Amino acid sequence: VQLQAFGGGLVQPGGSLRLSCAASGSVLRLNSMGWYRQAPGKQRELVADMPSDGTTDYADFVKDRFTISRDNAKNTVYLQMNSLKPEDTAIYYCNLSVALPSGRGNYWGQGTLVTVSS
Repeated sequence: VQLQAFGGGLVQPGGSLRLSCAASGSVLRLNSMGWYRQAPGKQRELVADMPSDGTTDYADFVKDRFTISRDNAKNTVYLQMNSLKPEDTAIYYCNLSVALPSGRGNYWGQGTLVTVSS
């Protein structure tokens, strides 16, 4: 199983980006998923997650600005980021728990850089 994350880039404050994370390989279905970020000199932190029941949870610093969603048919999870702020600058990582023919697996994407700057 491989995860490919993409969609990062340079955006001005107040702008928007949509990150995608696609799982390929012997994936039967997506279970839980989450987006994390790590800014320079800081620890990795949870941004948003979606447990297997489909509910969503967001860190306070992104509530009402970011939205996590999924496309089960494409084995893909998204993070729509609006009203971006310079402090949102970080490498964003996806984490997926998936069902496999052999059982379950948990995987991290390679990270995609988001830079918010004027």
